[in-house]
Amino acid sequence: MVDEGVPPDVELSLLDRSRTRAGEPDDAALRHSVARAVRAEELGYHRFWVAEHHGVPGIASGSPPVLIAAAAARTERIRLGSGGVMLPNHQPLVVAEQFAMLEALFPARIDLGVGRSLGFTPSVRRALHAATTDTFADDLAELRAYLRGTAPITARPRLDRDIPVFVLATGKGLAVAGDAGLPVVVGGPILSDDALRPMLDDYRSRVRAAGGEPYVVVSTDVLIADSTEEARELALPEAWAMAASRTTGEFPALEPAELGRDMTVRQRTTVERAIARTVHGTEDAVAEQLDDLVNRAGADELLASSSTFDRAALADSDARLARLLLRR
Repeated sequence: MVDEGVPPDVELSLLDRSRTRAGEPDDAALRHSVARAVRAEELGYHRFWVAEHHGVPGIASGSPPVLIAAAAARTERIRLGSGGVMLPNHQPLVVAEQFAMLEALFPARIDLGVGRSLGFTPSVRRALHAATTDTFADDLAELRAYLRGTAPITARPRLDRDIPVFVLATGKGLAVAGDAGLPVVVGGPILSDDALRPMLDDYRSRVRAAGGEPYVVVSTDVLIADSTEEARELALPEAWAMAASRTTGEFPALEPAELGRDMTVRQRTTVERAIARTVHGTEDAVAEQLDDLVNRAGADELLASSSTFDRAALADSDARLARLLLRR
């Protein structure tokens, strides 16, 4: 066991995307998400967040508030939230009402993470009547006004406490979060960008200028196994799905790692890049990688967004990751 690892003041949380699996109905993915939330609470995770995707074969969850309510009814302490609700798809008043209701039913346990992404494909964006102009900053301000009770109308139920709002951000979104004085969630390719630290420094300056306190959540895929080779195998189903989406336009259900793949050069390149962005390996190796990531980003919290076809292997990886928290 190594002495170094994730710093003791960094929170550890999970993001679950309700990934579907080949050969299973979609509802199995939703039941697994709720069961995973229960297990995350038992393991000591700080938060459990769920995602929003529409018309995607590989993801069953299109309504974070409904899934949050199901998970909250089965848990007692863990914080639950969205990673995130995509504001271009919704009226701010409706989002405020949904999360105010969740907070009223499950006090001091609800988080609201919001993002600016549109639908996965043009047909989905049309079905959502997604905005064609970028109004995210204005929508965010309107949403917060409803939550604070300062809007022209009052979102019900009216609360006497705040719901934490987080901004899922890359690039321009960091500035929006900073100017709003809100916590930020960063992930994906931005984590390997040389400009990450300067962008986060700018975010922190903006938050302080807005009278807030900077808070950075780093979201990354994490998979832990007995060896690097086994962890890499766990990462393959998600990497294959990413490669398929880039070439077919459809993000598919997870399939077993042992299935053979006839891939183009482009697909193989996408697979290798996806695996390279996944923090994977033994517990000690992952602890070292996460420590480096936390230090580079100056992160306050880690949000693991792991998935793989084998549910038992995923549960084992979640438990191993939680052990890193216990040994700090």
